[in-house]
Amino acid sequence: MTLVGRRSAAALVVAAGCVLALALTGCGRSSGATASAAVRSGAPSTYTLMQMNLCLSGLAGCYRKVQYPAGVNEAVIRIRGERPDAVTLNEGCSGDVALIARRAGYHWRFSTVIYYGKPLVCIRPGGRGLFGDAVVTRAAVQSSSNHAFKAQAGPEQRRWLCVETRGSVEVCTAHLASPEADEVAANAAQCTELRSLLARRAASRTVIFGGDLNRRSACAPNGLWIRTDASARQDPGSQQVYGTGALRSPAGQIVPATHTDHDVLLVRAHLG
Repeated sequence: MTLVGRRSAAALVVAAGCVLALALTGCGRSSGATASAAVRSGAPSTYTLMQMNLCLSGLAGCYRKVQYPAGVNEAVIRIRGERPDAVTLNEGCSGDVALIARRAGYHWRFSTVIYYGKPLVCIRPGGRGLFGDAVVTRAAVQSSSNHAFKAQAGPEQRRWLCVETRGSVEVCTAHLASPEADEVAANAAQCTELRSLLARRAASRTVIFGGDLNRRSACAPNGLWIRTDASARQDPGSQQVYGTGALRSPAGQIVPATHTDHDVLLVRAHLG
């Protein structure tokens, strides 16, 4: 037999062996690797939400801590480090949120807050867009909606924002009225409206909510679990995360933050 003939015969033998091996374990893959892949495919995936209040308007007293752009850089570092599926942001600026999303490789939607009857422009420095809340997601955004709460008090219009992603998880956020004398009267009514809103949306889809509620008691409807930043060193208890039953065994973690007046609330759950 020629050298070419011997090589052809050898190739046929290898091919036949590969066919047999494929039937048993997969050609080129050990049985252990196949078993590991099967275990991975049957294991629940983890869904992570990061809730942050960034104090970026340039007007609030907490802005001194931001040391702009250090607060924006800190947010990017947190997101890159944890790689959450979604981030809910309060007290952001549209330009800063766009920058954070771009540097982290995420998608985003923004809800502009009305202040004294008109959109509030972020200052110190300017050119950072409008003030408001945002949802930032790893998965592509399918749709979003945002509206003002019916109950309002004080100069700042409080709103809610919900974003549905390609992974069929809807992420919502809100920043309820503060305890300041001219706003506090609207907080309880906004809490009630938020509870009804989440109940309606959770009836037909997987929902996770994160926000700064400016209160210790929860606004979650029945059937949703609750995790809060009650153990945070900064303004404990006001940031809260809720989720539906498809997000199982939620575990909360407080991540200290330097350049804002709230620590970061990170919640991981198993997505069924």
